[in-house]
Amino acid sequence: MHYRKMAYCTRCTYPFVAVNLSVDEEGICAACRTAEQFEQLTPEFWERRRITFERIVSEIRSNNTSDYDCLIPVSGGKDSYYQAHVMVAEYGLKPLLVTYHGNNYLPEGDFNRDRMRDVFGCDHLVMGPSVEVLKKLNRLCFRKMGDMNWHAHCGIMTYPVRAAVQNKIPLMIWGEIAWDISGMFEPDDFVEFSARVRHEHALRGYEWYDLVGDPREPLTEKDMNWAKYPSDDEILKVGVRGLYIGNFFKWDPYAHTKLVEEKYGWKRSAKPFERTYRTASNLDDRYENGIHDLLKFVKFGYGRASDHASKDIRTGYMTRENGVEMVKKYDHVVSSDLAYWLDYVGMSEDEFWATADKFRDPRVWTIQNGLWWKDNIWGAPASYGAPNLSAEARKKYQMAS
Repeated sequence: MHYRKMAYCTRCTYPFVAVNLSVDEEGICAACRTAEQFEQLTPEFWERRRITFERIVSEIRSNNTSDYDCLIPVSGGKDSYYQAHVMVAEYGLKPLLVTYHGNNYLPEGDFNRDRMRDVFGCDHLVMGPSVEVLKKLNRLCFRKMGDMNWHAHCGIMTYPVRAAVQNKIPLMIWGEIAWDISGMFEPDDFVEFSARVRHEHALRGYEWYDLVGDPREPLTEKDMNWAKYPSDDEILKVGVRGLYIGNFFKWDPYAHTKLVEEKYGWKRSAKPFERTYRTASNLDDRYENGIHDLLKFVKFGYGRASDHASKDIRTGYMTRENGVEMVKKYDHVVSSDLAYWLDYVGMSEDEFWATADKFRDPRVWTIQNGLWWKDNIWGAPASYGAPNLSAEARKKYQMAS
């Protein structure tokens, strides 16, 4: 059996093919090194960060002429509740809550989102594109980039900024820094929300105009008005800045979940997920822990359990040995929400796999004896179903004997 050997971080469960990941001479990934720096920070450090946060917030608010003290992009998840808790309960501010609704909520996610304006006493603006537009975008973006959830990444990173400009609110409060996934920045970088990160990372380099005029999934400019990011002049006129409170307060999702459950009655998923062991993440989108994440496994050979285990290893909630077991149990699972999505968008399972297989990374996958094969973190290769590709397309996945 010939297959491509995959290398993994010696501390967490990430493969070296993970997007934006670098590895040092000890075989430890940049995400683990960044987490190591954060874990070594003292309470005194975080107290200084809190003071810095208060100073920056005060400076921004001094130029605020709107009816709100700040704007918080929220989904209704545990992080959203924690963001609102900090700004409302701890600082006594009056935020405008803003939600992009992608029509994918789980029942617990609906419950949590709709209670926010009650438990926090806030105005809450919820916007969702038409269901027909969403179905077209699901199909189009899946075929175009292997990501049926592009609309959600775009909406989450675009509509709150539009709302901040329209309501003249200069201060936006985001939650967890996303850089721990790849170790892109260090604790002292004080990274803020930027149009560049939105475009290059969240939106995969695509914008609304790249999706208009497709002959198979016709969309107009008016269908995509919600996806238009404000101009630099519009943002600068209001002075909009997006702060990540994860840069200023020690981020512990388990502690935050416990806090919002006890104080606000926040609900985690009643049913376990099929592709990960956590039950408190991504309740705003049934596909994030399901087939959207399955496509990451199809492309790069790792999934949500690898993400969650790596984070929990870095923060001491899990050993690497246990993390490998979670990866082995969950990462490959074809979750039942695939059938739900296929029915939602009107696509056959044959078309789904024929499309998904086109996005497989040849650094990870090989075709041997009519099956997909890849190396695994537990030290043994395994097969993962039959390919749905033409004979010509299969060539780049075949290795010489």
